[in-house]
Amino acid sequence: MKKRLLYGFLVTGLSLNLFFGARIYLQSAEAAGKDDIYPNLELYSRVLELVRKDYVDGQRLSYQDLVYSSLRGMVSTLDPHSEFMEPVKYTELRKDTEGAFGGVGIVIGIRDKTLTVLEPMDDTPAMRAGILPGDRVLLIDGRTTEKFKLDDAVKRLRGEPGSEVEIRISRPGSTQTRDVKLKRENIKVHKVKDVNGKREFPLGEDKVGYVRLLQFDEQTTKDLDDALKRLKSQGMQSLVMDLRGNPGGLLDQAVQVCERFLPKDQLIVSTEGRGEDDRERYVAGRPGKHQDLTMAILVNGSSASASEIVAGCLQDVKRAIIVGEQTFGKGSVQKIIPLPNGCALRLTTSKYYTPSHKVIHEKGISPDIDVPMSEEDEQALYLKKTVGALENLDESLSGLDDDKKERMRKLVVTVRDVQLDRAVDMLKGIQIYGQRKKQGPVAVK
Repeated sequence: MKKRLLYGFLVTGLSLNLFFGARIYLQSAEAAGKDDIYPNLELYSRVLELVRKDYVDGQRLSYQDLVYSSLRGMVSTLDPHSEFMEPVKYTELRKDTEGAFGGVGIVIGIRDKTLTVLEPMDDTPAMRAGILPGDRVLLIDGRTTEKFKLDDAVKRLRGEPGSEVEIRISRPGSTQTRDVKLKRENIKVHKVKDVNGKREFPLGEDKVGYVRLLQFDEQTTKDLDDALKRLKSQGMQSLVMDLRGNPGGLLDQAVQVCERFLPKDQLIVSTEGRGEDDRERYVAGRPGKHQDLTMAILVNGSSASASEIVAGCLQDVKRAIIVGEQTFGKGSVQKIIPLPNGCALRLTTSKYYTPSHKVIHEKGISPDIDVPMSEEDEQALYLKKTVGALENLDESLSGLDDDKKERMRKLVVTVRDVQLDRAVDMLKGIQIYGQRKKQGPVAVK
């Protein structure tokens, strides 16, 4: 009896061992098959040949067409920012970098799978036509944008200065659409503005300065230095930096903006990828001239990339209080790799990390003080602040039903920038507390 039990246990143990061993072997073999390049290349070549040979309209396809299409599809599945670029698209990218293009003056992005206006630029065809943040772009020159990638839309909106492009937009909360014809211009917009959308930088009695950074390009740091110099000459004691609607731009400009407010050698941002070449640390190269300023930074869901680097750094090192709403969460680095035949690969190779090693990508920067604003309030505030927008209010509100149009008219007059108000109140409170602390205790008689 004991022997039977012993044999039973042995047989069961051996069976389980064989079962799990075989399962592990099959799993490892399957995993090895997935990562074995030659069988998978053989499969790819076979499918390529079958399509070229047997597809009903295969005579209209070249091997290059098929390979380019498959490369576009493969890279597009990685993330929204990686892309295989054919020669024409790569040439357009180089033109963009050199600034050799005309445009209509809107910053666009994909929101809820829809091409959306993030920010119309001041004094541009889009602003003069009454286009607002949040407007959905449905058609560009009669072509639906439903399946457009961001680069496709940018390419169609840009063109020779003086040429025209027609877009169809819809406004949130309205079932009506509106067709707008825009004449392209050379878009040259100062990237640092004051609270009135100008470059005068007045300072009120509260001694709280205000600068709005529209984007990070080659001139951003220079324009910021000029603005801060003017504000300091008027006795500025604290500063609101507005990064709302700022889609980002150049990394070196984000680093230089942070440098203005930090001690030498302070870590600003780091990048990490799979290779050693993709690991970088960016630190302040000189002592900042404005380390004494108490700061608040305004952000919202359209603050992205370089904006998030600045907000994340100055928040991490306790140099600024972040006010507003969760930022977009675009914190990855794309490397442009030239390929044969004039093609190129834009590939995400690393991610940005704040000084405390918080990842920005797909997370964003959380404000210290959460102050939400409705979409209607944001649109009304944009109209109220934008130079010339009030004069073109009827144009801006066209396409809305009568009830909403009247509601927006009243809102434009009465709306307050609650995020800015909250930031200014906080900075004024810090100033008052600091002054009282310097004065010491007051004797009560």
